[in-house]
Amino acid sequence: MKTLFSAILMVVFAIGIHAQSRLENAKKQASQNKELILLNFSGSDWCIPCIKLHKNIIETDEFKKLESENFIVYINADFPRNKKNQLSSELKKENASLADQYNQKGLFPYTLLLNSEGKVLKSWEGLPSEDALAFSKEIKSIKENQK
Repeated sequence: MKTLFSAILMVVFAIGIHAQSRLENAKKQASQNKELILLNFSGSDWCIPCIKLHKNIIETDEFKKLESENFIVYINADFPRNKKNQLSSELKKENASLADQYNQKGLFPYTLLLNSEGKVLKSWEGLPSEDALAFSKEIKSIKENQK
């Protein structure tokens, strides 16, 4: 019985460690490069505002500059519904863990700007009203105020 309990405990512990790997890696990178973390919760194949957010902001060159110029580390916690778009079980668990920590209301899209320690600096519920340029400028402004 002790062996079974120990094995179960080790599995739960291992899953808990792995569940935050993208966030933990993002925190390390953000700390080293003095970046912020942008965490986006989306339903890529069913949430119309999520699809618009990705198309009109996240997939733009202006937004991608935030990543390439070391302003942000981007994490997408996606919750697709269509069978053909399903994520690996590990990624599903990781996204669920991120949602438990940062999106307990289950909002979609829901975007958070975090510091390198995971503290929420700003959040956007739903589709941001800004275009990609204004959204990027707002993130840059928040980062500048962190110095």
